Amino acid sequence: MKIAKRIKSGDRTLLEMHLGQIALGLICQAAGLLFADRPGRFSLGLWFGVAAAMAAAVHMARTLDRAFLSGDRAAKVITRGYLFRYLAVIFFLVIAAVTDVFHPLVFFLGYMSLKGTAYLQPLTHKLLNRLLHETDPVPQPVSEEAVSQETQICAESDVVKENL
Repeated sequence: MKIAKRIKSGDRTLLEMHLGQIALGLICQAAGLLFADRPGRFSLGLWFGVAAAMAAAVHMARTLDRAFLSGDRAAKVITRGYLFRYLAVIFFLVIAAVTDVFHPLVFFLGYMSLKGTAYLQPLTHKLLNRLLHETDPVPQPVSEEAVSQETQICAESDVVKENL
């Protein structure tokens, strides 16, 4: 039960992304073992790519959290995070090409699990909800009073910004 409580308290979207990345890695591993001429090199490249994709997902989540808190500098924070991840992938691809320890294209395939899991995330979300016996909240319409209060708060914050 401790595991279920920890899963419920953590970042669910990131967990769902990680589960999808592992699932895609297992599918690619099964297919690769059938067709790869050097299965060890294939497996090493694939799982190193999946691990890099998992690290990139964590970095992306942290970058977005920082961007939300940074206000006007949000675009710079997001761009800097994107460039860091992009340069890290290039670095690992160069290392793979120079050392010949694992295949660079297979590493890239593993890294692209980050993109594939973005599409699979609704499916992993439903699966995790079933495993944890949870349901998503049903959206409720917003009352007109709440909308007018939010509009008033926004107008007051605009006045404060103008005075600064």
